[in-house]
Amino acid sequence: MTAREESTDLTALLQASARGDLEARNQAFKLVYEDLKIIARRVARSAGRQDTLDTTGLVHESYLRLMGSETRDRGHFFALAARAMRQVVCDHARRRVAAKRGGGGHPLALDEEAVGVPAEVEHLLQVDDLLDKLGQEHERAARALECKVFGGFTAEETGEALGVSVRTVHLDLDRARAWLSARLSEGAPRTARPPPMTSPE
Repeated sequence: MTAREESTDLTALLQASARGDLEARNQAFKLVYEDLKIIARRVARSAGRQDTLDTTGLVHESYLRLMGSETRDRGHFFALAARAMRQVVCDHARRRVAAKRGGGGHPLALDEEAVGVPAEVEHLLQVDDLLDKLGQEHERAARALECKVFGGFTAEETGEALGVSVRTVHLDLDRARAWLSARLSEGAPRTARPPPMTSPE
């Protein structure tokens, strides 16, 4: 099966699954499982070692949240997957913070390599909150940053997921980072820093 045929087949299966077809749901899961594991490993690394968060659990819990979602195509599915994994990771982070209420905070770093490590789990929730606010003003830019930070997507993968060019992805990421930096400068410590800018290709 070619990549195009697999993509078409997956789209049909996902659409059937959204209509309640359990066999289609199982077949779709088999097709996307390895790709979801790759994304989950990226997310788990950036989120740090949380007691109940592992790659397998993240894949299964995220996939369950995706069921019933209207999916246009393979790229759109993985954009939704990045969002689902973001939700799962942040839910775990909230439970962790709630269990250890009273600990001191740290300056937020908007670098995906630093976000969400164990000592900075509250930073993950700050990013989550800021992404929600960004999405109200610049929906696509928020989705682009979500794919990069929570999905570990390359610019090419993000472009496929959002249905835009790589150049547009870079422009959206620059817009998202500028927006976040502006919000942080309103009240965050000067030690907070945005991630490196990437120029459009």
